[in-house]
Amino acid sequence: MSDRIVEEKILRLRDGGHPRVLDLFSGCGGLSLGFSAAGFEITAAVESERPAAASYRANIHPDDAFRVLEDDIASTDPEAFIEKLKLGDVAEVFDVIIGGPPCQAFARVGRAKLRELDEDPEAFRNDPRAMLYSSYLNYVRSCRPVAILMENVPDVMNFGGLNVAQEICEELEELEYNCAYTLLNSAFYGVPQMRERMFLLAYHHRLQRSVSFPAPSHWIELPQGYEGSRRVALKLLTVDESDQWTAGYTEPPEARAELEPAVTAEEAIGDLPAIDARAQVRAGVLRRGARRFDKLLMYDGCRYASQYARAMKDWAGYEAGDGVYDHVIRYLPRDFELFARMSEGDQYPEAHQLALSVFGEKLSKLAQQGKPVKQDSEEYLSLKRKVVPPYDAGKFPNKWRKISRDQPVRTVILNPLISG
Repeated sequence: MSDRIVEEKILRLRDGGHPRVLDLFSGCGGLSLGFSAAGFEITAAVESERPAAASYRANIHPDDAFRVLEDDIASTDPEAFIEKLKLGDVAEVFDVIIGGPPCQAFARVGRAKLRELDEDPEAFRNDPRAMLYSSYLNYVRSCRPVAILMENVPDVMNFGGLNVAQEICEELEELEYNCAYTLLNSAFYGVPQMRERMFLLAYHHRLQRSVSFPAPSHWIELPQGYEGSRRVALKLLTVDESDQWTAGYTEPPEARAELEPAVTAEEAIGDLPAIDARAQVRAGVLRRGARRFDKLLMYDGCRYASQYARAMKDWAGYEAGDGVYDHVIRYLPRDFELFARMSEGDQYPEAHQLALSVFGEKLSKLAQQGKPVKQDSEEYLSLKRKVVPPYDAGKFPNKWRKISRDQPVRTVILNPLISG
């Protein structure tokens, strides 16, 4: 029966029907937005986090919000989900399933946090989010899509000695899908961010189609750290006698230097209104406490900073106006001086060293005024707290980074800093 259903779906698509998509772990709708722009019909979504689900409803399904189920996929079986949405038989209503299970358990940054909280070096193995891909596969079994896409962090390929992506491929092959996965970097595809992700694609064998990944459209020489992360992700893979990778994994399409240069941070956000945080603090405009997000700030100069900015602002159905709301900055007076002194590309260790220099300057100025401060006194420690951030400079150096305007931004860890 399941093969008959798949055949009927394939015939419908070949007759010109739009592929109907189910987005699992949908977040605020990034994958759905891309699939919708490519001509797919976004039929339904599941997202457990309330703010993300609310954003999805507002942006992807504003006129049909009931099709976004705010629920935990692990506790919602596919049949009950479809019944709630009144869409029909669970095996008949979707042609494509997409989604990315939560990455925190797989990502090395997330693992380190779990180790710290639980004081257990293997705590990440027990994170229930690490098994949510099984729930994803349950939906595949019930919904019988003709095509599948899953994305996650590269570390999903090396999760405590287990290649989860390979396991997923093997299970999909048992379900009669042709499957492959690879590592792609978004900067090679016109995105102004160097974001490395594992992408897994699968087609039902009745499509008689092999898996391939899109050729890059842009070029950048990635920083050394990205190659190191890739090596860690590929550590569990092996090659056979003919120098072929472990079944399932495929080399990403090659990016070539003659391609168009990668989209830079300045091209992406160079027309945003400037924020002079130090001036706002002096004027009393920027203060501690809640702020309103309803003020419209007009774009600086030309409305379009670049071809990329034009594409984003003129996106059909999501056209931008002449300004931007929600363009505010956190109240961080201790850090504003550091941000201004940092060079583009500097990270937290450089910021911490600058803070120590600022602290020394303040101590010297007090001494010149005849008000020397005794080392390790309460006044000394109080002044240091006001100037020097308390974070260990030896841990997570990229928790801060000042954006380089002439490059795509790095993957955001905590606080991206812009030149100014």
